[in-house]
Amino acid sequence: MIREFTYEALPMRVAFGAGAVRRIPEEAERLGIERALVLATPGQTALAGTACDLLGDRAVGVFDRARMHVPVETVAAAEAMAAGLGADGCVAIGGGSTIGLGKALALRLGLPVLAVPTTYAGSEMTPIWGLTENARKQTGRDPAVLPKSVIYDPELTLALPAGLSATSGLNAIAHAVEALYAPDTSPVISAMAERGVRELAGSLPAIIGDPADIDARSAALQGTWLCGACLGATTMGLHHKLCHVLGGQLDLPHAQTHAVVLPHVAAFNLDAAPDARSALQRALDIADPAEGLAELAARLGAPRDLAELGVTDADLPAVIEEVLASPYTNPRPVTREALERLLHAALHGGPTAT
Repeated sequence: MIREFTYEALPMRVAFGAGAVRRIPEEAERLGIERALVLATPGQTALAGTACDLLGDRAVGVFDRARMHVPVETVAAAEAMAAGLGADGCVAIGGGSTIGLGKALALRLGLPVLAVPTTYAGSEMTPIWGLTENARKQTGRDPAVLPKSVIYDPELTLALPAGLSATSGLNAIAHAVEALYAPDTSPVISAMAERGVRELAGSLPAIIGDPADIDARSAALQGTWLCGACLGATTMGLHHKLCHVLGGQLDLPHAQTHAVVLPHVAAFNLDAAPDARSALQRALDIADPAEGLAELAARLGAPRDLAELGVTDADLPAVIEEVLASPYTNPRPVTREALERLLHAALHGGPTAT
């Protein structure tokens, strides 16, 4: 029997395909952007230049200081540039850090965002924003920050190193895993999540084997789209709460943190979420999805423990306190003792703790 549910589709416009980056000026015009501020990280200034070349007179400047976890200081600097240039929209070209900065400008200045993702983070599909101040990451949900248009060009992901492709893809899978057991999931979301996990779990090993495999890159980007859309339509759980706290407090690399934490939270939650377990069993073709996720991470060469990311035992008490102080909805109650077991296993690379 299908239980009662509510599903609200987000207003997403997607242009997908090899070479789709050339549609930047067309999409900007469609959104009414006449004075675009191009956003990027310091490592993607060349890509920002490509966007400017495509935009021509519509580009008024480049802010290439996007940073992981979207520090409020970075947002303030981008706001000042946008205001000084009279920007009426943003083109965010890059990964989750860049798109997160675009969302912050949409939230604060009301600027429409055209997102051009180059990783598998999936942020472009969600109305979720995050800002970090004083080592605390605050998140929220507002339809105003959802990018107005998204260009998915698998050719832009060819430059993403294999290791980052792996962790970025595992980050996307985490979105779908949590969507499967979210309190506001639905048959539509479940179908999208299962397909998204299957696409990524199948394509990521192929990318590790041959980073230039455009078919695998295309499949991974489609999986990212589906997984991100699932997160955008549902409530986040323990996995995302832990990653937000770890990232905000300790300035950890976002995708790598997701890759380490995911199998441990899956092991903790899936016994309390049988439908989610069944969907992941099908998507991963394995009886134990948590073990399957751990095996996938190992096969991809992703980090396996938080210690590898620089976390120590002394860091855990403050993480636990913040998680307990403002918990996210979760299918299984989260106690201090359970968190201690889970984080200790994630820290030292031990077996997934249930």
